[in-house]
Amino acid sequence: MEAKQHEARGVILVVDDEKEIVQFVEDALTDEGYTVWVAFDGAQALHVAQTCHPDLAILDIMLPQGDGYGVCQALRAQWDIPILFLSARQEDADKILGFSVGADDYVSKPFSIKELLARVAAHLRRQRRGQPHSQASHATFLRFGKLTIDLSAYAVCYAGAALPLTRKEFEIMQLLILHPHQVFSREIIYERIWGMDSLGNTETVTEHIKRIRRKLAQCDPQTEYIGTVWGVGYKWELSRSA
Repeated sequence: MEAKQHEARGVILVVDDEKEIVQFVEDALTDEGYTVWVAFDGAQALHVAQTCHPDLAILDIMLPQGDGYGVCQALRAQWDIPILFLSARQEDADKILGFSVGADDYVSKPFSIKELLARVAAHLRRQRRGQPHSQASHATFLRFGKLTIDLSAYAVCYAGAALPLTRKEFEIMQLLILHPHQVFSREIIYERIWGMDSLGNTETVTEHIKRIRRKLAQCDPQTEYIGTVWGVGYKWELSRSA
């Protein structure tokens, strides 16, 4: 599909099989100064994404020719961009699955267009800012045994092999690492990393932590890098190596 053009603040991909919703969201985003590309099924969404290289994607879950979960995974595999689900499915299991496949946010239908625009703007601001709100250390290269973190390059390696983390996964690790043994609640992590206070679902933090732990465990199953303080939050367990 051709994009609706405006003086762009960013490129947004909107995917939904309900054309009225697509038109409504497209018009609102265009009025805010975004360039909007649209698609109405899963296959078309991936084709359009290759053309427009979106800065952010808004996806329905129930789509013809591939559901939103699959589209999210495919987009996440290629681009590290904010992905928002916009869906009538409101069960916690649907939201958790959405976060587990790589979504950053979940908005339930019916929705407030003002809230959706606020979330889009906040996600893009956070993406472009590129660093967590707080930097507790000026160090740029940290070592924890065989695990090394280059803060300036957004790179994590284990025994010299790169660990493939998304931007959000890296920023969560960085936040915890720069505050060793300090416990952060899901709400604080969400506010620090996603840059939004009280917007969105903090369940995405839980899913991001699970993915980080899974990737670390594939390299080093014996070491607990991120600890859980039940009912409170998460903390980085290890001290730096010389």
